Amino acid sequence: CRFTEFGGTIRKRPVEDLSFAVARFVQKGGSFINYYMYHGGTNFGRTAGGPFITTSYDYDAPLDEYGLAREPKYGHLKELHRTIKLCEPALVSVDPTVTSLGSMQEAHVYRSPSGCAAFLANYNSNSHAKVVFDNEHYSLPPWSISILPDCKTVVYNTATVGVQTSQMQMWSNGASSMMWERYDEEVGSLAAAPLLTTSGLLEQLNVTRDTSDYLWYMTSVDVSPSEKFLQGGKPLSLSVQSAGHALHIFINGQLQGSASGTREDKRISYKGNVNLRAGTNKISLLSVACGLPNIGVHYETWNTGVNGPVVLHGLDEGSRDLTWQTWTYQVGLKGEQMNLNSLEGASSVEWMQGSLIAQNQMPLAWYRAYFDTPSGDEPLALDMGSMGKGQIWINGQSIGRYSLAYATGDCKDYSYTGSFRATKCQAGCGQPTQRWYHVPKSWLQPSRNLLVVFEELGGDTSKISLVKRSVSSVCADVSEFHPSIKNWQTESSGEAKPELRRSKVHLRCAPGQSISAIKFASFGTPSGTCGSFEQGECHSTKSQTVLEKCIGKQRCAVAISPDNFGGDPCPNVMKRVAVEAVCSPGT
Repeated sequence: CRFTEFGGTIRKRPVEDLSFAVARFVQKGGSFINYYMYHGGTNFGRTAGGPFITTSYDYDAPLDEYGLAREPKYGHLKELHRTIKLCEPALVSVDPTVTSLGSMQEAHVYRSPSGCAAFLANYNSNSHAKVVFDNEHYSLPPWSISILPDCKTVVYNTATVGVQTSQMQMWSNGASSMMWERYDEEVGSLAAAPLLTTSGLLEQLNVTRDTSDYLWYMTSVDVSPSEKFLQGGKPLSLSVQSAGHALHIFINGQLQGSASGTREDKRISYKGNVNLRAGTNKISLLSVACGLPNIGVHYETWNTGVNGPVVLHGLDEGSRDLTWQTWTYQVGLKGEQMNLNSLEGASSVEWMQGSLIAQNQMPLAWYRAYFDTPSGDEPLALDMGSMGKGQIWINGQSIGRYSLAYATGDCKDYSYTGSFRATKCQAGCGQPTQRWYHVPKSWLQPSRNLLVVFEELGGDTSKISLVKRSVSSVCADVSEFHPSIKNWQTESSGEAKPELRRSKVHLRCAPGQSISAIKFASFGTPSGTCGSFEQGECHSTKSQTVLEKCIGKQRCAVAISPDNFGGDPCPNVMKRVAVEAVCSPGT
């Protein structure tokens, strides 16, 4: 999958296709698989590159950036790995023999004195295939591979997912109890840092050396009192060309407008009306870098910052090019120079207090609040859905950049079948690309943790909250003849008791949780997916009662058999169990 960028969608890869790719590689003799990513992570500080790559570096991985299993991806891949391990004696002894089973089906067979393993593949992305292998009949779902560790028994099929699906939630105790204070950043303060003055516009990173995301470009313009725009004429406008990545335009300390590039096109072409007065006017352009380039052709030559031209339009003289006049440069913000994000620096200035501070919509503002670490073992995150764009620190450690950029893309329904490409499976259209920001618990102390937020655009800090990431519900959808590694191992060990062969539904809440309710249960021919299951024409009325025996347990297994559900609701019909269980904190 491609990088996740602010303003972009979340790219996913169905586990049915991922496991198909891995099994296909192994069946052809592959012996080393690298998952990218297997465990998601977080770009803390200013380490996210791109530019515009999100702070979250999760990529729909089997283990998410909080260290939690993403089901069914984690469980289905775990079963694949176990199945391949069962085939090991044969796989490492010989090369495979390839046999055609149909126009788009084939078998890769490893036969050796140490064992036999077979991979039956169906490359058709639209339809099931009935094949004959070693005088036995097998059904292969579309775009799938069945693995037979003994060349007889299907133990695993890449398209048949029997593990649970976990639905995650970001859970808050309610309204934030944090009391916020504010410190306003000075626009183009000349006393905050060493200054550089020169004619013309300089490339940003050559000036900042990446010591800060921020660089002020400052100059002045003299306006005659006789200018027609001062007498009610057409207002002036300012055009600014920038190599990126974001830009805020201030005239005499007042924000006039903002603009931003994208990962695909970092350049900014801004033009907007500006309010000037008679006399000397100060123009301050705050250029913002949103991460260093990390990939691309000769990206070491890419520029950042205001590169011009910068032109003032609408004066009596016409247009005035400001590009080559004298500009003063200031690296970073005054708050950065004062280390307002640190425990010591945050105590060195006077912060404004009051009930209206949180709702402040003024740009360039620092906020601080203190909070106690909540109880429990769940991973933590900050909900930044009420803010605009900026950076976050906790106890002096940088959580990273945040941006409430809404995702645009093509979030249509998708199928696991067919060749995968990065744009095929998109999610999150119309939602912020990233709303929650991971807070490592190792950075926290039991009480009075310092939270500092620098907001570029304006936001409502009263709605910032610390949330817990946890499992809200778990689902399973398993057929009565679902292939199972445990069932095959049971048979191989000689324990052929019928009750040991039966397929089972396995449900498991997170540690510290238990099953508190069964939202849906059906043994028969249910349809739908997790969160939207529906009963089919065939349904056992005992389904709810049987599954409710799991209530109060952290994990539960239920055998799929007519006897367990009070009889067969529809003989001679393939049946399945679909269930959705609610997970709640245990008592």
